[in-house]
Parts: sequence; structure tokens; C-alpha cells
Amino acid sequence: MKRPARVSLQLPESLHQRLNSYALAASAAGVSLVALAHPSEARIIYTRTHHVIGPGESYMLDLNRDGKTDFIIRNNNLASSLYYSWRKLSARPEIRDNAISAIFNTSNLRTLAYAFDRGARIGPYFRYFGAKVILASLISDRHNHEGGLGYWLGVKDHYLGLACNIHGKTHYGWARLSVDLSLPLQLAATVTGYAYETIPNKPILTGKTTGSDALEGASLGALAAGSAAPSTVRKKAGTE
Repeated sequence: MKRPARVSLQLPESLHQRLNSYALAASAAGVSLVALAHPSEARIIYTRTHHVIGPGESYMLDLNRDGKTDFIIRNNNLASSLYYSWRKLSARPEIRDNAISAIFNTSNLRTLAYAFDRGARIGPYFRYFGAKVILASLISDRHNHEGGLGYWLGVKDHYLGLACNIHGKTHYGWARLSVDLSLPLQLAATVTGYAYETIPNKPILTGKTTGSDALEGASLGALAAGSAAPSTVRKKAGTE
């Protein structure tokens, strides 16, 4: 039985040139035509704000802007007198299965929230806690002698790693804060923005406010192998 003769398909010249252009562009970018046929639908939702959390105040953070509080950041005055002041900046999830990236410090039995640098990749490889975590705890006396605990003591523009349950799926995000220790017997925090990734379980870069972070901070080979870009966290904690 004879095989049917092959028939060559002649493409229109304009379409042929367009395909060549796509192939060249894809090669230059290090991606294939298959990747071009399936573009990422990742999107970062960013909210700009500037809210100072003074002593005794709280901030209700609605990460996905659905009208419900996802996390609460509190600046508590635990004790105060003429001689000393004890203040604690903490955060806790308000919705079930929401969580905050932190570490349990076995030396002082406290759960301390990480203070990430800009460009850290927040994702499933960190540990998250679904209960209250400490950002900073400060004891000051009237002579300006201070003792503190936490990674957030005196930091500027660092990032709180967040895991948010949206319609039963985990979305990663961040909140940018600065913590001011310049005033005696005071502890103040300023929230200047927050964001989350719309694709469930997809990491997000701290400080990134638009588009997708799929190709940032890692090579295509590393992404194919499932590796993540290294994240950085401020390594400073005192003793309470």
C-alpha cells in the first residue's frame, strides 16, 4: 500500500515573516514559542497607603480589598509609669487560615515576625503562623535606657510576609512598614503599602507592585527546576 504523497503547505509571505519575528524574539528572550502560547496571567494587586500606628492604636489591613480585615497590626501599651514604659508592636490574622511569616524563638519562647528586605521572595518555603506574632517589643525607662525584642526594632521600609486565604486558596503577599524608636518611651509604626499575588500558591517579591515576578530573581533553568530566588530577612533580635 502506497503512502499518500506529502503536500507542502505554502504560508502567506506576511504570516511567514511574522512567525520568524516571533521566533527571533523568543530566542532572544530565552523562551520558546510554547511559552508564548501560554502567557502568565499573574497579577499583583497593590494598595498604597500611609498610616501611622501610634501608641494604643491598631491598623486593620484588608489585603485583597474585599471589605474584610485580613490582618490587624497593634501598637499596645502593656505597662506605663513615671519610671518605665513597655510597648509591643504585634500582628495577627483575623481570618481563618491566614498566617504571617515568623519564627518561634526557643530561647525566649516568643514568635517573632520576619522583617524582609526588598526583593525577597515570599512563598511556601517559609514558616507561617496563624496566631499573634511580635514585630517589636520595647522597654524604656525615663533615662532612655532601652531593652528590646524582635526583628523590627528601628527598621525602615521592611516587609511583613503574609499568607492570605482567598476563596479557600492561599495567596502570598506583603505589607511594608517602618518602626520608629526615635521618641523616648514611644514605639510607632508606619504602614506605607501592601500587595498580594492573584495566582494561588505563587510567590511574590517584596516591594514589587505591578505585573508578574515569574522571571525576576531566577534563571529559566532554576524556575524549571522549581528553585526559588534567595530571600533576605533582617537578622536582629534582642532579649526581652
